[in-house]
Amino acid sequence: MAQWERLRQLHSVYQQQLDELYDRDGLPMDVRYYLAAWIEKQEWERAVRDYDLAMVLFQVLLDNLDTQHSRFVQEEQFLLKHNIRRYKQNFQQKYQEQPCTLASTILWFLQKEKEILETAELDMQVKLLQVEPEQMETDSQKDLERRMAGLRNEVQCVEHALTCLEEQQDEFDFKYKTHQMEGKLMKNYILQMLINRLDECRKTMLSNLGKLLDRSEELLSVLVKKELLEWQKRQQKACIGAPDNVCLDQLENWFTCVAVCLFQVREFLSKLQELMGKLTYPNDPVKAQKPVLQSRVDSLLTELLKSAFVVETQPSMPQGKGPLVLRTNVQFSVKTRLLVKFPELNHAMRVTLQLSLQLSCLMRWIVGKPFYACRYRRFNVLGSNSKALNMAESQTGGMVADFRHLTLKEQKSGGSGKGVNDISLSVTEELHIIYFDTVFEMKGLSVNLQAASLPVVVISNSSQQQSAWSSILWFNMLSQDPKDITFFANCPAAMWPQLGEMLSWQFLSATKRGLEPEQLDMIAYKLFGKQQNYDSCKMTWSRFSKENVPNANFTFWVWFDGILVLVKTYLENLWRDGSIMGFVSKAREKTLLKKKQTGTFLLRFSESVRDGGITFSWVEYSPTGEPDVKSVQPFTKVDLSQIPFHEIIRNFQIFEAENVPENPLLYLYPNTPKDEAFGKYYTDKTGGEDTQTPLPLLMFQISCSKKFV
Repeated sequence: MAQWERLRQLHSVYQQQLDELYDRDGLPMDVRYYLAAWIEKQEWERAVRDYDLAMVLFQVLLDNLDTQHSRFVQEEQFLLKHNIRRYKQNFQQKYQEQPCTLASTILWFLQKEKEILETAELDMQVKLLQVEPEQMETDSQKDLERRMAGLRNEVQCVEHALTCLEEQQDEFDFKYKTHQMEGKLMKNYILQMLINRLDECRKTMLSNLGKLLDRSEELLSVLVKKELLEWQKRQQKACIGAPDNVCLDQLENWFTCVAVCLFQVREFLSKLQELMGKLTYPNDPVKAQKPVLQSRVDSLLTELLKSAFVVETQPSMPQGKGPLVLRTNVQFSVKTRLLVKFPELNHAMRVTLQLSLQLSCLMRWIVGKPFYACRYRRFNVLGSNSKALNMAESQTGGMVADFRHLTLKEQKSGGSGKGVNDISLSVTEELHIIYFDTVFEMKGLSVNLQAASLPVVVISNSSQQQSAWSSILWFNMLSQDPKDITFFANCPAAMWPQLGEMLSWQFLSATKRGLEPEQLDMIAYKLFGKQQNYDSCKMTWSRFSKENVPNANFTFWVWFDGILVLVKTYLENLWRDGSIMGFVSKAREKTLLKKKQTGTFLLRFSESVRDGGITFSWVEYSPTGEPDVKSVQPFTKVDLSQIPFHEIIRNFQIFEAENVPENPLLYLYPNTPKDEAFGKYYTDKTGGEDTQTPLPLLMFQISCSKKFV
C-alpha cells in the first residue's frame, strides 16, 4: 500500500500529527495529496545531490500541477484551481534557481511521514501485547495523577488563604496603631469583632492545613504501601528474567510532588508562627494546634523520605549469569536513587555502603525445634564505598549514586569458622545484604535514610555460579520477605505454575522467546509424571538444585541451565524463530512424527546430556507402510562450536543401499521444507554438489560419529 494511503487510514491522533506536519511551509498538503503516487516514486534522495535530476523533477512537478489545474477548471472547482495555480507560482519563485532545495524539502516531508507511520505501528504492537491487568494499572495511575493534581491545587488554595490571612492581620494592626496614634481608644466591640474575624480565619486556615495533611497522608499510604511495594515486587521478578517495567520516573514524580507539598505545609506553619509572634490573644488556635500539625507534617515527611531511598539497580557483575551473584575479587556495580528530587540537594548528600554483618547465633524454629543458623562468611568491600547523590549520572536527571567499581574480599576467620548447626547451608545458600546510608537535610529537617539491596550470594569460583544463580532464582520466586537472609534454612517448595513461569523467564530474558505451554507441559511431565493437571504439583528446593534426576548424575537445574546456555550460545536464532520444538519427550515425539510424511523431522533437547544437547528425529516408512522414527545421538557444545547446527541439518547424510549418501531430513515439523526453514541461515547460499564440504561435515558423513538411537 502506498505511504500516503497508509497515512490516511491512521487513527485521528496520528492524523493530527500529519496535519501539524503540513502546517509548515514547503510542501502544501494539497500538492502532496493530488500528486501522491508520482511523489513517492521519484528518487528525491539522489536529486538532493544531482542538480540535473533535481531540475527535471522540478519541471515535471510543474507540469503535473498544470494538469491538475486543467482538471479543476473542467470540473469547475473554483477554489482548488485557484490554490493549485498559487502553489505553482510559489514553487517557481522559490525553487527555479534551487531545484535541489525542493528535492531536499520533499525528502524531509516523506521521512517525517515515515516516522509517524513507525510510531503508529509501534503503538499498535504495544497495544496488542497489553493485557487486562496492565490496563487496570493504567487506570489506577491516571486516578493517582488526578489526586496529585488535586493536592497541588489544594496547596495553592491554602497559600492564597494564608496571604489573605496575613493581609487581614496587617489591616487589624494598621487600624489598631492608627487609633493609638490619634489618641483614640478603639471601642471594645470593634476590637472584639476584628479579633473574632481574625480568630475565625486562623481556625479555618488550621482546619485546611489539617485536611491537606489528611490528603497527603492518603496519597503517601498509596505510594508506600501499594505503588512502591508493587515496584519492588516487579524489580524482584525482573532480576530473575520477568519482562516487568521497573522504571522509577513515575514514582519519582509522585514522591516529589507529595514531598514538595509537605515542605510547603511546613512553610505555612512557619508563617503562622511568625504571625502569632506579631499578634496573639487568649485561646489563640495557632498556639494550641500548630505543634500538633508540625509534628504530624514532620512525621509524614520522615516516612516519605525513608521510603523514597531505594536501590534502583541491584548488585551485579558485568559477566555474571544475572544480578545478585557476586564473586570475590571481581568488580560489581550497584545504583541507589532518592525518589524525592530537589535540585538544590545535587551533590549534597553522600551515600555510604556496607555489607551486612550476620549474627553468629541467629535462632530460628522449624517444626517446633530451635536451631542456630550458620555463621556466615564476612567480607570487606573494596573500592570507593562513598558517593554523592547527583543528577549527572542518571539519564532522566534523577538523584542517584552509581557505584561502579566495587569488589569483595573475604575476611580470614581466626576462630573455628562456621558454627555447628542442625541444618548446614552451602556457600551458595548464604544470603548477604548490602546496606546504603545517607542523611537528608533541608530547611531544618534532618532524616537518616537507609536502603537495602536484595540478598546476594557471594562465590569465590566461577564453578559456583550456576548453583548460586539457582539460589537467587528460588529466593526471588518464593520469598515474601526481601530481607530474609535465613531463607534456605527453612526453604519452601514451589508450586508448578510459579516454577514454570520462572523457567520461561530464563529463556525469555536470554533469547527473547519464552517457553510455550506445550514445552512447559513436557517439563512438568519430566518432573511429576503424567497428571491431569499440574497446578497443584510442588517442587522442593532439593529436587530442583540438589538431588540428581532419576538415572542421571546431574540435577534438574544443571540439565535445564545447560540447555539454556547451549541455546543462547549456539542456537538462539533457530530458537527465536520457532524452529526448535526443544522440550518434547520421546513418546510425544513418536506420536507427532508417525502421522507425517516421510522425511518430516523435529528438533528436541536431549534428556541425558548434562551440559545440554540437541538432536533431531525423523520418520521413515517401511515397505508395508509402518512408520519408523529414527534419531541420532545428541549434538553438544563441542560439536556446535565446530559447525553451526543448521549446517549439520543441511548436510546430514546416511548411507543407503550401495553406499549412496542421502539426507533423510526433508520437512521441518509440521510440514515446512527444510531449505525454506533454514535457508536464511546457510553459510553458502548456493549449495549443490560443487560446494566443498567442510571437514567436520565429512567426519559426520563418513565416520558416522552420531549413531542412531
